[in-house]
Amino acid sequence: MKPVRFHELTRDESLRRLASVRVGRIVFTHQALPAIRPVHHVVDAGQVIIHGHPGAPLLSALDTVVAYEADGIGADDTIGWSVVVTGVARKIAAGEVPERYQDPWDDDEASYLIRIRPELVSGFGLPG
Repeated sequence: MKPVRFHELTRDESLRRLASVRVGRIVFTHQALPAIRPVHHVVDAGQVIIHGHPGAPLLSALDTVVAYEADGIGADDTIGWSVVVTGVARKIAAGEVPERYQDPWDDDEASYLIRIRPELVSGFGLPG
């Protein structure tokens, strides 16, 4: 049996697939160590938008380079695709918040939104 190999996705296809799911993982540095947190996201105008909460370790990601990863998992537990974007995480000003963004995990009025403008986008998918 010939092994199935991933193929590289275009930037547009990668962002389309990223937009098709709601949960991913942000990778950042916290207290000089790597940290990964699962978060809900939306893709808005090619940018990844996530929630932050006061006092959370994610605060250390602001104004630094981060990676964001999400994937599609098949019913048989195989990875159908994986997308990683890399860019600087910036806090979104109150007037710039996309109206359609609502985080089902968020009930804190003091929360804020973080925008990651992808500088690098890599995606891989299984054929078919």
